[in-house]
Amino acid sequence: MAETGLHTFRFSISWSRLISNGRGSINPKGLQFYKNFIQELVKHGIEPHVTLHHYDYPQYLEDDYGGWINRKIIKDFTAYADVCFREFGNHVKFWTTINEANIFTIGGYNDGNSPPGRCSFPGRNCSLGNSSTETYIAGHNMLLAHAAVSRLYKQKYKDIQGGSIGFSLFAMYFTPSKSSKDDEIATKRANDFFLGWMLEPLIYGDYPDVMRRTIGSRLPVFSKEESEQVKGSSGFIGLVHYLTASVTNIDINPSLSGIPDFNSDLGESINVFDTRTGDSPWAMEGILEYIKQNYGNPPVYILENGKQMNQDLELHNKDTPRIEYLDAYIGAVLKAVRNGSDTRGYFVWSFMDLYELLSGYGSSFGLYSVNFSDPHLKRSPKLSAHWYSGFLKGKTTFLGSQGITQLHSNFSSFS
Repeated sequence: MAETGLHTFRFSISWSRLISNGRGSINPKGLQFYKNFIQELVKHGIEPHVTLHHYDYPQYLEDDYGGWINRKIIKDFTAYADVCFREFGNHVKFWTTINEANIFTIGGYNDGNSPPGRCSFPGRNCSLGNSSTETYIAGHNMLLAHAAVSRLYKQKYKDIQGGSIGFSLFAMYFTPSKSSKDDEIATKRANDFFLGWMLEPLIYGDYPDVMRRTIGSRLPVFSKEESEQVKGSSGFIGLVHYLTASVTNIDINPSLSGIPDFNSDLGESINVFDTRTGDSPWAMEGILEYIKQNYGNPPVYILENGKQMNQDLELHNKDTPRIEYLDAYIGAVLKAVRNGSDTRGYFVWSFMDLYELLSGYGSSFGLYSVNFSDPHLKRSPKLSAHWYSGFLKGKTTFLGSQGITQLHSNFSSFS
């Protein structure tokens, strides 16, 4: 990392690794593991940027009371965060409470295709769940847990440690399928459901009007005190961006299960384009502009953005498309910043090839390849690692065919 020139590195702490049952005694080996890693980063001049909840949490809490669909988790999550602040906070100034909270909730409690796999769709591999209500209950409890952690940090640690607490959302960029009034209204609705669902409470203290009207009594309600606690509880908003989508208004979108769920509540046809394999850098700029205009221009960090490629040996080292992707997307962030967006950082996903939630080891995002059949897990720089290192060190100007040719030449010499 130091040789590459990283100024900062984002990683996640596993709640289960640190406190195996979710509450109670701390695992000394887990504690030492994270202390060693954080100290090693700091020793090399790399700022740790820590996420507390990244899809996994102790199975015991799921078995005991249902995890995120029970308000008991707010107390346990806050106690876990307290341990992290106390043990690591002298070296960590950036904390994200929950990763991709909106997509974690939809996947885990509405669709059932990601942990903890709860839903009520016929034919889906879900033994438990209620897609009609649990999606919104889990999301509500995450917001309250985030607010409780933020409040704890401000009361107990901020004056001493000087850090900041943020919240992460998966951000798709929506465009109308046609230039019609109906599709424009549908696009606004999609933004409210996917982004405004959690961003609006964090900025303004309550859910979007369209969600409250549509979902009715199935949507939890913030008390006045809770609204005040959630509002302004994020020092920054963390964005994860890979997808853009076109939106078509439809009159009726019945739920597959016969009961209302997040998708039927949304009530639109959404055609998603995966920019992990294709490029739409204008979408990144558009998201940042949308947040600036609609949510008071809060501080933003792009916590994930990157190019997915198949594990193809020919592309392993000469991953030119990844370089073109990163150049375009970093350029889009720069345009947004020049246009007034308070975006303060950008993280490439990912530094090394790793296990991906939905595709395992079948796809690759890394700047460095990892030989997973080697017991030592040998890491090797791809062409993109050399480009990114040059970019961070101010040596790379860009790009065009001549720049790519020169990069290939330099890479061959290096190899």
